Amino acid sequence: MEPLAGPSERAPLIEIRAVSRRYVRGVDEVHALERVSLAIPAGRFVAFMGPSGSGKSTLMNLVSGIDRPSEGEVIVAGQSLGELTEDELADWRARHVGLIFQFFNLIPVLTAIENVALPLLLTDMPKAERLRRAETALRVVGLEDRLHHLPRTLSGGEQQRVAIARAIVTDPDLIVADEPTGDLDARNAEAILELLRSLKNDFGKTIIMVTHDPRALRFVDEAFHLDKGILLEGEEARRADQAVQLAAGGGLINVAGGGR
Repeated sequence: MEPLAGPSERAPLIEIRAVSRRYVRGVDEVHALERVSLAIPAGRFVAFMGPSGSGKSTLMNLVSGIDRPSEGEVIVAGQSLGELTEDELADWRARHVGLIFQFFNLIPVLTAIENVALPLLLTDMPKAERLRRAETALRVVGLEDRLHHLPRTLSGGEQQRVAIARAIVTDPDLIVADEPTGDLDARNAEAILELLRSLKNDFGKTIIMVTHDPRALRFVDEAFHLDKGILLEGEEARRADQAVQLAAGGGLINVAGGGR
């Protein structure tokens, strides 16, 4: 995992162009996203924030290639995701995206190092090399002394660190975190946010995080606020920032948001 060069940090890794996502639910059409456009440079740590049903998880799924837009275009790492077949999209995700989940999603009968090595089974890499890379990823997240522990013997914070190691073991361009602090206490939540920030600073990783956690504003470079499928801009985005900061119990933080 080599740090990205300075100029690449200014190039957009993610381009979302007039993207809408609609679902049919019974006789109703649900508008999850409406004509959202934004660009995220490589090497940034950003949050998608908003109330339940605001569209933030839908946007995360589109960026990570889990879902497809009804309209518009999603381009990640130079690839227009709409041009890929389902098999090509699965291969693209395996090579370019590392996923982190709220509930860790570790295999209970596998050790930490075995869990981390799982994504490498999709490659033709020899077993010894898979384990070496998994050990390196666990060392990056500070768990070199927990290699052979089963998930049930680890704390919640340690389990999330294993999940983060699993997400970075393939050296992806993009790390996508879905409520990564949602199942953790305050101390572990801040430690995980600090770890994600260090992956951005030390290795140049681009990190997209969906979160309700107001503490996230102290760690991210930008927060994009959504409401009812709309990306907030201008004064609405500033008010959303202030509301989240007040919920965190702190003063106003200089966080850039959508369209500002």
